[in-house]
Amino acid sequence: MKISIACDDKYEAQKLASLIFVQNGKETYISGILNVVKNELVISLKDKSAHSILLQNEETVENFADFIQSVIDKEHELISTKIIENVVEIVKE
Repeated sequence: MKISIACDDKYEAQKLASLIFVQNGKETYISGILNVVKNELVISLKDKSAHSILLQNEETVENFADFIQSVIDKEHELISTKIIENVVEIVKE
């Protein structure tokens, strides 16, 4: 399954891609969604840190949360992330 997540800008896209998945080790870092405020998403990582990411709009936040929940629940694994300008393409299996 694949999803394209539009972020507020290119920096936010790079931040999202680097925080949720590390390509070399094929490791998923995200451990939960702490809060959602309009187009801002606050995620927690396995190291217990929290990070804020600005997505394009509230609908995008909902789509990302729905998509990533099965990864957080360990039902799926992230395979790859790809950044194209301010969009992050995320693939899970």
